[in-house]
Amino acid sequence: MNMKKLHMPLYIIAALLFGLKTYIIYRFIFDITLENTMQEFILIINPFVTAFFIFVLSIFFNERRQLKYIKYAMLLGSLILFFNIVFFRNFSDFITIPLLFQGSNAADLGSSVLGLIEGWDIALFLDVAIVWILARKYGTTLTSSFSKRYKRLAIVLSLLMMAGNFTLAEIERPQLFQRTFDREYLVKNIGIFNYHIYDAILHSKSKAQRVFADGNELTEISDYMKEETTTSGSEEMEGIAKGKNVIFVSLESLQSFVINNKMNGEEVTPFLNDLIGDSYYFENFYHQTEQGKTSDSEFIVENSLYPSPRGAVYFTHSSNDFHSLPEIIGNNGYYSTVFHSNNKSFWNRDVMYDNLGYDHFYSETAFEVTEENSVGWGLKDKPFFKQSMKYLQQLNQKEQPFYAKFITLTNHYPFELSEEDATIDPYDSNSNTLNHYFQTVRYMDEAVEEFFNHLKETGVYEDSIIILMGDHYGISDFHKKAMSQYLDKEYTDFQHVQLQRVPFIVHIPGEEGKTFSKVAGQIDVKPTILNLLGIDDSNDLSFGTDLFSDDRKDYVALRDGSFITDDYVYTKDQCYNKDTGELIEGNIESSDDEEASACGPYMEQVNKELNYSDQIVFGDLFRFYDFGDEE
Repeated sequence: MNMKKLHMPLYIIAALLFGLKTYIIYRFIFDITLENTMQEFILIINPFVTAFFIFVLSIFFNERRQLKYIKYAMLLGSLILFFNIVFFRNFSDFITIPLLFQGSNAADLGSSVLGLIEGWDIALFLDVAIVWILARKYGTTLTSSFSKRYKRLAIVLSLLMMAGNFTLAEIERPQLFQRTFDREYLVKNIGIFNYHIYDAILHSKSKAQRVFADGNELTEISDYMKEETTTSGSEEMEGIAKGKNVIFVSLESLQSFVINNKMNGEEVTPFLNDLIGDSYYFENFYHQTEQGKTSDSEFIVENSLYPSPRGAVYFTHSSNDFHSLPEIIGNNGYYSTVFHSNNKSFWNRDVMYDNLGYDHFYSETAFEVTEENSVGWGLKDKPFFKQSMKYLQQLNQKEQPFYAKFITLTNHYPFELSEEDATIDPYDSNSNTLNHYFQTVRYMDEAVEEFFNHLKETGVYEDSIIILMGDHYGISDFHKKAMSQYLDKEYTDFQHVQLQRVPFIVHIPGEEGKTFSKVAGQIDVKPTILNLLGIDDSNDLSFGTDLFSDDRKDYVALRDGSFITDDYVYTKDQCYNKDTGELIEGNIESSDDEEASACGPYMEQVNKELNYSDQIVFGDLFRFYDFGDEE
């Protein structure tokens, strides 16, 4: 075949192949939600517009370097897509620049990453192989020495197409670039490569924010907090746990849909179900984490601030000044410590814990970890709690009162468990992740029961309050079909938000307990604990309110801009009736519709609160504030 007769340069072939592949990935792997014809049109043209811009740059090189540029641009672009696909399978999200600086976590991921790679992923590089074969076989017959006029026309055409794409995106999604917390909308409208460029700009901007901050920004934010989120705590519950130890258990990946529920006719969490009857239980409690997952959960609880929209604050801003829970209770006579049988540097905990004011961290080196007593991410929960008791008894004898946080591990993706530890059969669905999730949840439930027994046997129980909280979701919306099967209902955007509920249990020995239905979130934990301990937090600045108070916020904001009230759920520009899940007419599609929507009045406040929190974190604004704590 005479390739010269085809009159099609290699950069055009590469753009067509790469654009087609990218569209297929957007449409069928990322499963991006499309609500109208315009969104479909943008999703179709964007991959080809972006691919044309990337590969047209090759014409500015000589013929031999054109081949090299096209080949390696094709390979690099495919690798970026592949890494985003692997990440998306677990987190239903896209990689951000701050995440790339968390590479120290990668060494500990092990089987978690391998479990996300599928055999057919090799097909993602089929177009790469085609281009490399063509380049090798036909060489410079597929390239040309283009004239200056041709180059100008090609680059102008490429930029015009890009501008057209962005214009359509802004028409379809007004203020698209102001809603940076919604990464799916960015990818859907401008494509994943332009999103990564924009994310890099945002990252640079956030880094510069601290340099130019002078503290004046904090006046407006503190006024907002004092007016909107600093409310009086519950008088009935104030100081009810004064002087008692606080044992906080972070339940890895535990979602509320398994609580008081069955699988194959068996209770999934029999102990927690019973515990709820003797505890204060919040059935509409939502996690508010983002890309930092467990570290985000810790950050929210410790500071009553929202996590970063990109990456993890534990990495990106670990040197900031915070007014944390460990610091406040430390100033009131509490010794604070963390138990977690993982590498101390994972999520940069060794640095962040010290900055937050924790007195001690019992990390992996404090435990005897063997091949027999570990699985997946490390030490199994049962030996973890058992081995922790000697340290806890020492605290009980020498450091009372103390605050001890326990972070479990076994119920973590990929939810591995040996046969001898599994006391419930796996679920039967198309998702191995969900199938095994029930088994590791049951194991964790049994481990917590054993922990309670240890506390009672050693005499620690009576002098303590025990708080248990799910840290974040375990099953992402990548497993929609399997979750629909288990829930026996369609997996909608509304259901997705409702599945972000996690258990929050406050167990106080001697108290009967009660179930609360009012919406709440992790941001409310810090002021709740302080009020239970009778510690004055009037000087604190936080976005949370005491969970037991009648005078509290009537909404919970999620990091992606979704929010939940007692009556409504808002997500992805849609407003739903919280009780029925039905879509409410008059949804917000433009600013003119805001007042017509039931969710409209909350939108501005939620966005304001998220932006205020970002200003505090990115600008390190607390360094300018005198909290007036006294020993």
